[in-house]
Amino acid sequence: MDMLRSAGRGLAAVNTYLKGVLGEDSYDKYLDHHRATGCATAPMTIKEFWRDKTDRQDANPEGRCC
Repeated sequence: MDMLRSAGRGLAAVNTYLKGVLGEDSYDKYLDHHRATGCATAPMTIKEFWRDKTDRQDANPEGRCC
């Protein structure tokens, strides 16, 4: 049972790592930052966030490889 639990923790760590590498955790980081800075406005929805993020990447493509 300990071996199975250990394998589960390992897979969870790999999952967290891959989400970070692929940028899937960007919205969670945005919400954390929004809360930490005490913004008076409501945070963007997840759809608004990804639209804004891709629009900014399209406007400033120098940070990407392709």
